[in-house]
Amino acid sequence: PSVLDSFALLSGQLNTLNKVLKHEKTPLLRNQVIIPLVLSPDRDEEIMRQTEGRVPVFSHEVVPDHLRTKPDPEVEEQEKQLITDAARISPDVAQKQIQSLNKMCSNLLEKISKEERESESGGLRQNKQTFNPADTNALVAAVAFGKGLSNRRPPGSGGSVQSGQPGAGGIITGASGMQQVPMSGAPAQQQPMLAGVQMAQAGQPGK
Repeated sequence: PSVLDSFALLSGQLNTLNKVLKHEKTPLLRNQVIIPLVLSPDRDEEIMRQTEGRVPVFSHEVVPDHLRTKPDPEVEEQEKQLITDAARISPDVAQKQIQSLNKMCSNLLEKISKEERESESGGLRQNKQTFNPADTNALVAAVAFGKGLSNRRPPGSGGSVQSGQPGAGGIITGASGMQQVPMSGAPAQQQPMLAGVQMAQAGQPGK
């Protein structure tokens, strides 16, 4: 907004200046001559303020550059060459070149706008959330604390264990049900240890 306001202010001032210069009572500036009245090699604070620090002194070295009314000879020669080349081109060829240039500019603008749209959509895709926090919290609570899991035994586990209140008899019964298939070839002294492990596992309901 600040740039637009400054641009609007400058545009209004330029329009006013053009109206003043085009007025019939305004003399032609090309007939006016600017003569430097004071040249000094010393630093001039007033010139520094007016030029925003660009020109510290107003000496014989900078006056030809700042009061020049014609471009450099090289630039003037290039400008003449461009004017000569432009005069050789027919109106039809010039119109075709203008159309081709406008087409190139429009294609370039379309590519730039497409790149901007793709970058914006890519940023939105990256920022889009790909998980549900409620589901994540429910899974963590189920794994860590067993929240929401059923305490019922699967059928065939053998035993009448009530949900939430496992008793010692139920644990032994469940353990004996899990020992019905002995391991072939295992020594007899290892079976009580397996029974103890299976009894400890059976005594943890809900996991």
